[in-house]
Amino acid sequence: MGWWQVSADTLAAGRFVVSELAEVTATLQFLHRGTAANPAERSWLDTHGPAYRARLADDPAAGRLVAIGLGGHWNADFLTPTPCGPGTFARELDRVRRTSWEDARADLEVSGGRPLPAVLLDADLPRCAAALLEWVWEHIVRPDGPRRRRIIEADIVARAAQLSRGGWAAAVETLNPGMRWLGGSRLQVNPRDYPPRELAGANLVFVPVTPRQGWVSWDAPAQRYAIVYACSGVLSEEGRPVVPDSLGRLLGPARAGVLVLLDRPRSTTELVALTGQGLGSVGRHVKVLLDAGLAGRRRSGRSVLYFRTEAGDVLLRAQPG
Repeated sequence: MGWWQVSADTLAAGRFVVSELAEVTATLQFLHRGTAANPAERSWLDTHGPAYRARLADDPAAGRLVAIGLGGHWNADFLTPTPCGPGTFARELDRVRRTSWEDARADLEVSGGRPLPAVLLDADLPRCAAALLEWVWEHIVRPDGPRRRRIIEADIVARAAQLSRGGWAAAVETLNPGMRWLGGSRLQVNPRDYPPRELAGANLVFVPVTPRQGWVSWDAPAQRYAIVYACSGVLSEEGRPVVPDSLGRLLGPARAGVLVLLDRPRSTTELVALTGQGLGSVGRHVKVLLDAGLAGRRRSGRSVLYFRTEAGDVLLRAQPG
């Protein structure tokens, strides 16, 4: 199994980072894999898949590059650079574009486990990769940016609350399949047989993305490590509770949406991120629900969390299917 020796100082200084390039890369992986876990994901693939396949038909090298560099057990390092912190997509993409041809080839041969096919030997690998990532950004991710950003921000808020309740050991075990805390400062990052790595004094970041994809990356000379994970509100939002029409007519759609989201304790910050409503609006809806006995609240550390009461559950169950 692959595991990291993570010092207490490194873990304590760990932070969440939003990376637009990681979001685009995860979307590209999902597109290329083309496997849906639910009807909503299938609908999404049906919407975006044809344009993606047409893009690859015009650039056969790009399809082979993705299949080798992002389609196996090991991502090509130049395609998944470790985030340095918040930055624009253009700035992050420039790191991919500035990769030398020799480094890109070496990374792809490692990820593919064999010499490159002829179609890639004749291609400008960094520019080919950057052009495809930019296409995914412009045609798929950027137009959907506000929704994706809400999901990511809500996940970060939820993870922070989880940290306050159970610490890092509990939080990391819900990030990616195969990831768990082993004790003795050891973090299993995946179930594969990779050599352990020492993270003493390193900069560790956690990077949520909306598609169901995840990976780890590092820049060893710079002592930067990243865990990219699928946030709890996945790309399709299949898991998002549906607001019954009758409840929307009774309480108003926005307030009913807040009540439905209180299926587990949430802070107002998380509700703002999930609903896209302003803090004042969410606060007013929560107050009405509290006054009506449909919601309750409790303190968790320095946060106040709101939840649906039994009366709120009864009201939801009473709605026609």
